[in-house]
Amino acid sequence: MSSVFDVQKTIREILLKILDSHSLEQLNKIPDGFSNNLIWNIGHCISSQQVLVYKLSGLPTMVSEEFIAKYKKGTKPEGDVSQAEVDEIRTLLSTTLEKTKNDFESGLFVDYHEYTTSLGYTLKNVQGALDFNNYHEGVHTGIAMSLRKLV
Repeated sequence: MSSVFDVQKTIREILLKILDSHSLEQLNKIPDGFSNNLIWNIGHCISSQQVLVYKLSGLPTMVSEEFIAKYKKGTKPEGDVSQAEVDEIRTLLSTTLEKTKNDFESGLFVDYHEYTTSLGYTLKNVQGALDFNNYHEGVHTGIAMSLRKLV
């Protein structure tokens, strides 16, 4: 199972580089034709990982319900985020990954509530959720890579 965490680490490192190479104004800019921005896509990856892996396992998340609600599927930025929130997201990129890896290795994930994604794929256990999460984060990393050329 270590490869799933290696893949997620690579994805998170790419997102961190995007975060660190753009100004607060660039992170918040929504280019014409898009409904979200760089920082929303990065926050969305964190929010979704916490829901797919922790919430559906019946475990507490590392982020608040407000954070999840702000970055969940179907939302869009309602205003600019502050530098403090960018800093929080930067920290969460690594802390959520490390905690998930440690929690998985310690056997914390026992139960899982099946969930069918909007793609029609049913997540049946935490392993499936971790695999799907990497696909999902890969999609949003691709979107962020496109957005960065427009800001």
